Amino acid sequence: MIEIKNLKKVWDDGTVTLKDINITIGDGDVYALVGRSGAGKSTLLRCINGLTSYQEGSIKVDGREVKDMSPKELRELRRHAGMIFQQFSLLERATVYDNVALPMKCWKYPKEEQHAKVMELLELVGLADKKDAKPRNLSGGQKQRVAIARALTMETKYLLCDEATSALDPKTTNSILDLLLEINRKTGITIIIVTHQMEVVRKACQRACILEHGVITAEGPVEDIFFDRPDSLLRLLGDERQTLPSDGHNLRISHLVQTPEDGKLLNQMAFDLGYVFPILDGQILDYRGQNVGMFTINVDDEHMPAVSQYLNARDLEWHEIEIHDEASEIIDGREGE
Repeated sequence: MIEIKNLKKVWDDGTVTLKDINITIGDGDVYALVGRSGAGKSTLLRCINGLTSYQEGSIKVDGREVKDMSPKELRELRRHAGMIFQQFSLLERATVYDNVALPMKCWKYPKEEQHAKVMELLELVGLADKKDAKPRNLSGGQKQRVAIARALTMETKYLLCDEATSALDPKTTNSILDLLLEINRKTGITIIIVTHQMEVVRKACQRACILEHGVITAEGPVEDIFFDRPDSLLRLLGDERQTLPSDGHNLRISHLVQTPEDGKLLNQMAFDLGYVFPILDGQILDYRGQNVGMFTINVDDEHMPAVSQYLNARDLEWHEIEIHDEASEIIDGREGE
């Protein structure tokens, strides 16, 4: 488990790059650190594995304070915290096999153990048939698979991914994310993903925090962040805050879509209640392999009690949105009941 409390990081020139950071990453979680370039997410990642120091607050990895670790303890922390990067960082003159084996060679593992581990990992990432190839003969996705295998050689407990899919096309990105999720399921390792791509967050991560100018502006389950639509999320997505009707009640509804019938929820509600309401927006998106529909509707005062009762009876997540100075904010919902 990684526990971060009241963290502050200041560079030598006095620039505050992280301020009052509070997050907990559980064992086996897939967690995203999200933000634009310069938000502080990569710095936070490097604070976690002790590559960057911090001035105030606490980072505990498995109950041990990172800033109080001895050099030997820091080496052990980094040994069990594999890292993958946007640019792969492979040795171009070495084979795939030797690239994966490199950390074990540096730690002087027996050759028999090296061989068994390397072949096991190459099978896992689907590159056993490429063990003698050089990086120049691999695609971008294959290079990242080699980097992932290398990061897993040292009894890895934490896999730290710093913009690992940013240089890849969408199809290859999806294949790498599928691989990371497979590794998470098979091994139970904790994965921390630094990214600015919200598609990556939706597809792969259970929880996330959004960083802006070194401050957390949103944190929690990924579905909740997309459901609540904080301003920081809209800025990342490039969306504008929706202009909603000033009359009636604007409701945001979320529900799991597992069958074609689930996709007819709003039509069914209108039929059952004998009331046709405006649908202001809606979409069905993939969250870690599950389709979730999120919709905004407008309900008049007369029908609000019936609609509320209908949604609650089906245990659907929803909240009412109120307009304040051309912005929307949550004032009520299932989570608070």
